[in-house]
Amino acid sequence: MTAPPAGRAAAYVGLFLLGAVVGAAGALVQAAWIPGGLLLALVGAAGLFLGGAHATGARAGAVAPAAGWMIAVILLTASRPEGDFLFGAGVVSYLFLLGGIAVAVMCATLGQGRQPNGPGARLAK
Repeated sequence: MTAPPAGRAAAYVGLFLLGAVVGAAGALVQAAWIPGGLLLALVGAAGLFLGGAHATGARAGAVAPAAGWMIAVILLTASRPEGDFLFGAGVVSYLFLLGGIAVAVMCATLGQGRQPNGPGARLAK
């Protein structure tokens, strides 16, 4: 295994940071509008994950923003010493957490894996 080229590595870092931003925005939106905000947050996350996979042409393009999303959401669920927290204990918050994880797994699975560049494997007749 070798390290990815500099441009691809920069794309993965950018997707990771964008995933963190989408996770933080989704955490705010999902509680603001009860049915629509949850759907908007999950559709936005799915678009980023699947778009990252298609843009890079590899499954890692979906994994990088999913990792950023997950880290941001986990950090936002932790309570502060003052007792403040962003997520309330409700069904919508749990649907956002579990739905985002499910969307990340689906998009990473649907992302195209690397294909060999050689000729086809069929034998000529």
